[in-house]
Amino acid sequence: MFLEPSFKGQRSGWIEVICGSMFSGKTEELIRRLRRARIANQKVQIFKPSKDTRYDVIKVVSHDENAIDSIPVQASLEIFDHVKDINVIGIDEAQFFDDKLTEVCQKLAIKGVRVIVAGLDMDFRGRPFGPIPNLLAVAEYITKVHAICPHCGNLATHSYRLSAEQDTVVLGEKDKYEPRCRICYEMGNILDLRLS
Repeated sequence: MFLEPSFKGQRSGWIEVICGSMFSGKTEELIRRLRRARIANQKVQIFKPSKDTRYDVIKVVSHDENAIDSIPVQASLEIFDHVKDINVIGIDEAQFFDDKLTEVCQKLAIKGVRVIVAGLDMDFRGRPFGPIPNLLAVAEYITKVHAICPHCGNLATHSYRLSAEQDTVVLGEKDKYEPRCRICYEMGNILDLRLS
């Protein structure tokens, strides 16, 4: 599906990416930006992957329990079915979307929409996660947020998995993950290898 460019009203759109580890405040920052857009009387729509039901089936909810209504979708292209006369689109947990997400975001930006995407930049193995690397390549604005490592107090950039599951996508909270700095992340992985 292709959206024909329309340059009536707002003439420029762009892509913003908010990325970082788990517990770094990505969703909190997404919600803050979307609420400010609403205060400015802009028409806002929020999307999340339907597989993310950790806090709520419908709402996007931060770890601090701030929430905003959203539309859960299974695939990136479904976003087009819900977008009509919108100024700002928010997309949470972007790492769980398919590879078409970058194309969807670019087409929306060409239509004059401000697209704000939040997601993990790395999986628990420390590898680039889902469509986030491609979104980082085409975004006009990138914000990397950080958590605090509970082991040393330094900036945490990695999501360390506490459980033994090896699937790339394992939904969980503090029972399954903790933020870690680069050194504590590596030390944990070395210890895990020794214990296995």
